[in-house]
Amino acid sequence: MFVFMQSVTAIEKRFVDALLHLYHLNEIKQLYHMLLEDRLGWSKSTHLLNRQTLLSKDDTNWLLAALADLSKGKPIQHILGYAWFMGMKLTVSDAVLIPRPETEELVQLIVNHYKLTSRPLRIIDIGTGSGCIAIALKRALPQAHVCALDVSEDALSVARQNAKEQLVHIDFLHADILEWELVFQDEQRFDIVVSNPPYITLAEREAMHRNVLEHEPHLALFVQGGAPLLFYDYIAAFASHHLEPGGGVYVEINRSYGDSVIELFEKKGLKQVTLHQDMQGADRMVHAMK
Repeated sequence: MFVFMQSVTAIEKRFVDALLHLYHLNEIKQLYHMLLEDRLGWSKSTHLLNRQTLLSKDDTNWLLAALADLSKGKPIQHILGYAWFMGMKLTVSDAVLIPRPETEELVQLIVNHYKLTSRPLRIIDIGTGSGCIAIALKRALPQAHVCALDVSEDALSVARQNAKEQLVHIDFLHADILEWELVFQDEQRFDIVVSNPPYITLAEREAMHRNVLEHEPHLALFVQGGAPLLFYDYIAAFASHHLEPGGGVYVEINRSYGDSVIELFEKKGLKQVTLHQDMQGADRMVHAMK
């Protein structure tokens, strides 16, 4: 049974006591502030100035319901129903991966390479999920024609909603990249192929946070342990056939397989294969040209 009319500080203490087994203290405080910001519109300074404020019954119950969900490992983005990506507020659900800062770096890498290009680029995003990459690229490169592919119709439903809310046109395609030869016509060509495919091996799942394992789609996370480069193999083959000469392929990678992805891309005939690090200094992106 919920206790009504508690102060901001008292509820924060309940968050800390309940969540310390799942999160670090600073993470808990950040989660709590995100909820206050969403529910009450409070900035961090407003939060600090109102620590002793008694919250209404409805606000108290809402926060404690969110705490119950967090205690079960539910991601804050699923509680709020959205995540921020490249300045966009995107709808998320358990059908799609929650967009992450490392993927913003992948988008920015592409934008940096093509921001001065005036011709209408043709871009395909393979495994679009929430649509975050495709939508961000369309906003940054409005002259581009963007196609976004995913094997999950549920994911595409979320991506379509996000494209509509962001007022961009994306051509969405329900298909499996592992069957690309059956999906695309021989003459179809793209200037940019981009993908954040499944790249976590089953052996790595034990080290993952509970909220990811229990609430994000395994279809978008895991690749069979015996074939960690499976999707990169198919993406490279697709790019070799469907990229325009001089076109670029950009992929997010498992940091343990940077050299292997480079070798695979080179064997597929791609040129100028380059490994890029993320903001944490981990191998995270590979870029190649045709």
